[in-house]
Amino acid sequence: MLETSARLLRLLSLLQTPRDWTGAELAERLGVSGRTVRTDVERLRSLGYPVLATRGAVGGYRLGAGAALPPLLLDDEEAVAVTVGLRTSAGGAIAGIEEASLRALAKLEQVLPSRLRRRVSTLQTYMVPVPRDDAGPSVDPSILTTLTAVCRDRERLRFDYHDHDGAATVRAVEPYRLVNWGRRWYLLAWDVERGDWRTFRVDRMRPRTPTGPRFQPRDLPHDDVAAYVSRRVSAAAWRYRARVTVHAPAEVVADRISPAAGTVEGVDERTCVLHTGADTVETLGVYLGLLGADFDVTGPPELLAHLRRLAGRYTRATA
Repeated sequence: MLETSARLLRLLSLLQTPRDWTGAELAERLGVSGRTVRTDVERLRSLGYPVLATRGAVGGYRLGAGAALPPLLLDDEEAVAVTVGLRTSAGGAIAGIEEASLRALAKLEQVLPSRLRRRVSTLQTYMVPVPRDDAGPSVDPSILTTLTAVCRDRERLRFDYHDHDGAATVRAVEPYRLVNWGRRWYLLAWDVERGDWRTFRVDRMRPRTPTGPRFQPRDLPHDDVAAYVSRRVSAAAWRYRARVTVHAPAEVVADRISPAAGTVEGVDERTCVLHTGADTVETLGVYLGLLGADFDVTGPPELLAHLRRLAGRYTRATA
């Protein structure tokens, strides 16, 4: 009986992976006959697990969705990853998820073997998170669920939107991706009325129902959606902007500058232009210091004054 129970748990673990298993594959993994596999599948069904079966040459078994969440079987690496993720999300930017994360974390840590509990404790002890801004925006998890659903189903979305000045508009978009950056969530979408790609702060959105109709997907504006959104978001918030001629190849500068800091445009093999900006000239000074190459900058005046102060300070420091 003990051997059968252990085999059922192993079978359940295999079926929880997102793929179809043939009877022969399961029999080989479990070291039993095909008939035993079929018997064990029936045992799992009798326990309430919705094991689905498809016939044919490419048929097989997989675990379907049931009316209740079945016990999940996690290997060591999965258990550690989920535990650390729950601890992190307990202080996240999604409103109302903290308590649910803590409840799930308490259940998981209660059953963790001592060897895994030690690994998780070590990770938490020696990983130091950057303090979060408690005044930052939070997002309703139901809105995230709505947005991911329309992205998946390719349905148009209408929503009320408040921009950074507080102006209210109603937008109609084709939604494509959700991007998380720090405590903020952004929706990358094609604005139907403006005929262009737009990025929207999710905490400023109030989706309208019903959604639809469906739309034909477009090519994304960039292969790296996260980098594209970070550049758009940064540019929209910049107080100071600068056009900097850098005496270095564009690919070298692009490797040294984060996409959130600006965009690099090649001029020739030895020169490029950096379009950058920041909320403070001090931050701009840091970006320019990271270039590791000579550069020419003509403005804004506040940046020029700051660079002159830096030049004098560094000269005095090395006198």
